[in-house]
Amino acid sequence: MDSLKLEIKRLLIEALDLEDLSPADIDDDAPLFGSDGIGLDSIDALEIGIVLRKQYQLTIAANDERTREHFRSINSLAALVESQREAAHETTRKGD
Repeated sequence: MDSLKLEIKRLLIEALDLEDLSPADIDDDAPLFGSDGIGLDSIDALEIGIVLRKQYQLTIAANDERTREHFRSINSLAALVESQREAAHETTRKGD
């Protein structure tokens, strides 16, 4: 999962033009939004959603409290990607 977290960090840096940050600057558990963490805002959240959908073919529910929790940190984003990958894998196996 460490490679997934690094990949997500790189995607966010590129998509959000965070040139002043490197993946090492982003703690896996640091809040992505607000003044306590990286300081992203709601527009950034929309862009993150778009990037994750394109990169990982995720299904992200809009206006869902769980979605807000998934976007809390790199760890929570990686967990979302992993859970949807596992669900897709299970669906594929059941179809075989």
